[in-house]
Amino acid sequence: MENGQIESADEELPSRSGRKYTPVVAHDRAVLQMSSMDPEFSSSSQLPNRDGPLKKVKVSLQSNMGSNAKQGTSPSHARGESKLELFGFDSLVNILGLKSMTGEQIPAPSSLREREDVSISLGQTKPSGVKLGTTMGVFLPCLQSILGIIYYIRFSWIVGMAGIGESLFLVAFCNLCTFLTGLSLSAIATNGAMKGGGPYYLIGRALGPEVGVSIGLCFFLGNAVAGALYVLGAVETFLDAVPVAGIFRVTNAAGVSSPSIHDLQIYGIVMTISLSFIVFGGVKIINRVAPAFFIPVLFSLSCIFIGIFAARKDHPASGITGLSLTTFKDNWSSDYQRTDSAGIPDPEGKIYWNFNALVGLFFPAVTGIMAGSNRSASLKDTQRSIPVGTLAATVTTASLYLVSVLFFGALATRKKLLTDRLLTATVAWPVPVITYVGIILSTLGAALQSLTGAPRLLAAIANDDILPVLNYFKVAEGGEPHVATLFTAFICCGCVVIGNLDLITPTVTMFFLLCYTGVNLSCFLLDLLDAPSWRPRWKFHHWSLSLLGASLCIVIMFLISWAFTVVSLALAGLIYYYVCLKGKAGDWGDGFKSAYFQLALRSLRSLGADQVHPKNWYPIPLIFCRPWGKLPDNVPCHPKLADFANCMKKKGRGMSIFVAIHDGDYHECAEDAKAAWRQLSAYIEYKRCEGVAEIVVAPSMSDGFRGIVQTMGLGNLKPNIVVMRYPEIWRRENLTQIPATFVSIINDCIVANKAVVIVKGLDEWPNEYQRQYGTIDLYWIVRDGGLMLLLSQLLLTKESFESCKIQVFCIAEEDADAEELKADVKKFLYDLRMQAEVIVITMKSWEAHVEDGAQQDDSMEAFTGAQKRIAAYLGEMKEKAQREGSPLMADGKAIVINEQQVEKFLYTTLKLNSTILRYSRIAAVVLVSLPPPPLNHPAYFYMEYMDLLVQNVPRLLIVRGYRRDVVTLFT
Repeated sequence: MENGQIESADEELPSRSGRKYTPVVAHDRAVLQMSSMDPEFSSSSQLPNRDGPLKKVKVSLQSNMGSNAKQGTSPSHARGESKLELFGFDSLVNILGLKSMTGEQIPAPSSLREREDVSISLGQTKPSGVKLGTTMGVFLPCLQSILGIIYYIRFSWIVGMAGIGESLFLVAFCNLCTFLTGLSLSAIATNGAMKGGGPYYLIGRALGPEVGVSIGLCFFLGNAVAGALYVLGAVETFLDAVPVAGIFRVTNAAGVSSPSIHDLQIYGIVMTISLSFIVFGGVKIINRVAPAFFIPVLFSLSCIFIGIFAARKDHPASGITGLSLTTFKDNWSSDYQRTDSAGIPDPEGKIYWNFNALVGLFFPAVTGIMAGSNRSASLKDTQRSIPVGTLAATVTTASLYLVSVLFFGALATRKKLLTDRLLTATVAWPVPVITYVGIILSTLGAALQSLTGAPRLLAAIANDDILPVLNYFKVAEGGEPHVATLFTAFICCGCVVIGNLDLITPTVTMFFLLCYTGVNLSCFLLDLLDAPSWRPRWKFHHWSLSLLGASLCIVIMFLISWAFTVVSLALAGLIYYYVCLKGKAGDWGDGFKSAYFQLALRSLRSLGADQVHPKNWYPIPLIFCRPWGKLPDNVPCHPKLADFANCMKKKGRGMSIFVAIHDGDYHECAEDAKAAWRQLSAYIEYKRCEGVAEIVVAPSMSDGFRGIVQTMGLGNLKPNIVVMRYPEIWRRENLTQIPATFVSIINDCIVANKAVVIVKGLDEWPNEYQRQYGTIDLYWIVRDGGLMLLLSQLLLTKESFESCKIQVFCIAEEDADAEELKADVKKFLYDLRMQAEVIVITMKSWEAHVEDGAQQDDSMEAFTGAQKRIAAYLGEMKEKAQREGSPLMADGKAIVINEQQVEKFLYTTLKLNSTILRYSRIAAVVLVSLPPPPLNHPAYFYMEYMDLLVQNVPRLLIVRGYRRDVVTLFT
C-alpha cells in the first residue's frame, strides 16, 4: 500500500482485533469507520475478543481523495487491518497522535482495554487565524513596547541629570540585564512548544506551579500598572501640546507651568475606559491597528534625528546649541539635584535624584522584551521567531539609546535638558506637532498592548486551575477574557488616580524585574541540571550567564529602592505561600523535581553500599498493608498501620514503604494493581505519613514477599524493618494457610537480614490525639542490636506516649546473676543516654519447672488448649505418614519432630506470658523479643507458640533485630 492508497476487497473482512471495515465512498471525503462486531458475526467467525466490547472509533480524513476521486474512478478500499495494529499501538497512535508531545490535554483512555466509545479526527487540523512571522510577531511588538514614553519625555531629562558618562553606563547596565534575560528566554522558549501565558508558562513549567503563579501574578500586576504608566504619558504629552485642554494648571516658583495632577487623573481615567472598550473588541482588532500605531513612532524618530542634525544655536529654541563639543564636555558629568513632583529643578523640592533613582525611572524604557513570547500562540515558528525577534529588538533599542545619549548631551545646555521635558518635540523637524502625535500614538499603542496582554496572562493562570479563587477569570479556549479585562481596567484606573508618573515607574520596574529574575533562574536551573529533556534549539546560553542575569535583576531592584524590593518580594512570597496552602497540586515536570532527583542520586551514591554507622541509622519500615485480616475493598491498609509507622520516626523524619501483595497473574491484574496503587497513595497522603506506595502482583503472598525483601530499595535506602500486624484471626476464621505464610515471611526476613516488628492489638493502637499513661515495658531476652531500646525511645518522642516511662525487664537464669546483670544493663542504658528502670526476673530452668509442676495462672487454660491441639495435629501427621508409607511431612517437606523440644517451647512461652501478665498487665505497650521459627517444627506449631506468648496481652510489639547495631555508646 503506497501513498495512502486503500486497497479494496469484495467483502468486509474482520481484523484480528475484532473490527470490520466498511467500504469507502469514492465521491466524498474518505471516512473509515471501525465498529464493534455484531455478536452473530463474532460467534460465526470464531475470533473471540479477550478484552470485551471494543471502542467505536471514527477516523475522519480531512484531505481530498485526489485526482482519481474527481474523475469518478473508485478508490481502493480498506484491507481490514492496519500495520500498527499488529503491534497493539493503533489506538494510542490514532487517539493521541503527536499532540501528546506538545503537552496538550487530550482525553485518552487509561488503557487499551477501556470499553467506552471514542471519536477521533485525523488529517488536517482545524484552520486557525493568520500566523505571524518574526518581524510582525515578535520584533515589532517588542520594539513598540520598548520604545515608549520614557524615551520621548524622560530620556533627555535623564541625560541632563546624570550626565553623558553616567547615562551611557545606565543604558548599558539596564540593557545588559534585559539582553541576558533575552538569552535565557530564548533558551527556554526553544526547548519545546509554548502555550498561552508567555513568561508565566515558561517559569511555571521550569520552577513549578507555586513559583510560576506567584511570579505570574506579579507580572500581571506589572503589566496592568504599565498600562497606567503609558496612559499617563500620553495624557501628559497631550496636555503639554494643547495647554488649553487643561482644566487645571500649575505654575512653580520658577514660572514654569506644568500639567495639573487633576488633569492627569481625569483624562487618564477617560482614556483607560476608552482603551478598555477597544480591548473588549478582541485581539484581532488590536493586531490590525498595531502597525498603524508603530508607523508614527518610526516617523517621529526620523523627525527627531533630522531636527538634531539641523539644529543651530538658540534654534529652534533658546538653550539649543546644536551638536557642540563644548556642550558635550559641559554635560559629561552628572548634576543630581532636588526637583518638584513634575521633575522641574527646585532647591526646595521634595525629591532628590541620584543614580539609583534614575535606574528605577529609566528601566521601564528597556522592558517589553516579553511582548513576543506573549504572542506565542500566533507565531508560525515559535522556536525561531522568539530568539531572533526578541534579541534583535533588544540590540536595536540599546543602540538607539546609546546614540541618543551622545546626541542629546551635545545638543542642548543642562538647564534646557532639565526644564524642557519634551525636548524631542522641540527639536523635531519640521514641526513639533508631528512628534506630539507620534508620542501620543506610540504610548497609547503600548497601553493597548498592556491592557490586552495582562488579562490574557491572568486568564492563563486561572485556566491552569491552580488557585480556586481565580476561577472567575477562566475563559474557554479561543474566548475573550472579559472579566479579566474589567479587573485589569480597574487596577489601571486606580494607578491613574495616583497621577504621578515618577511614583508609578518604580512599581512597574519591580514587577518586571521579578519576572526577569524568574526567567533567568529558570534557565539557570535547567541549564545546570541538564536533564535529558533539556535540548533547546537556541545554543547561545550558559548557566553562568543566566545566573549573572538573575543577579543583575536583584541588584537593580535594591538599587532602585530597598523598600519597594522588600514589598514586592513579600508580595510574591505571600502569593507563593497562599498557592502552597490553597492551590491544587500540579506536576508540570519542573526543574525543582529534576533537582530533587539529581540530589537524591548524588546522596544515594555518597551513602555507598556499606553499612550505615549507628549514629546515622534511620528506620525505613516496610509496612505490610494487608497480609491477613478482612478489610473493606475501599480500605487499602489498616487505618492504624500508618499511625504506628509515624511512631517509628523521630519528628517525622524517615521514609516508610507501604506494600500490598495481590495474588494473581501480572498480565491480568496490572490494571487492578495500578488502581490499588493510586488508592494506597491517596491513603498515605490522607494519613500525612511520609512514605511511598508499592503494589506487587505475585502468584502467592510468600512468593511476592520473597521478591520484595530481595529487591525493594536502592543501596542504603533499602527497607531495614518489616512491619506487619499479628494474624489474630487465623484460628477464628479457620485460615489454615496463614501459619505457613507467616513462618515463611519471618524466615525470609532472617535470611535477608531484616528486622521484624509484629504488632498485636493493632485495633487498639492510639492515634496522635489519644494520650497514653503508664509504662512502656521491654522484655529484653536476646541481643538485637538495641532495636527494641531505640523503638521505645522513638515512642517517647510522640505526644501519645510522652507521659509514659520505660521499664526494662531482663531474664536471668539464676538468682546469683541478677544483681550483676542489673548493674550491667543500667550502665549500658546510661551510656546510651536512655532513662529507664531496670527489673531483673529469674526464670527457672526447664528441669526445675517440671519438678515444680505447671503454675496455675491465667495462661494455663491457653496452655492446655495448645497442648491438645498440637497433640491432635501431630497425631494426624503420624496417621497420614503411616497410611502413605512416607516420613512425617509438614509444609511440603519432611521433618523429624522432637516432642520433648515441643513441650519445652510451650512451657517457655507459657512462663514468659505469665511474667508479662504479672508485671505488665496495665502497661501502655509491651515490647518482647521475637523467637525465630525453630527448625523441624511445623508452621502450625510455631503459631501455637506465638498464640500462647501473646495471650491476654492487649497491646504488644514483637521485635527481632538483625545482625548489626542501631545504637552507639560514642558521640
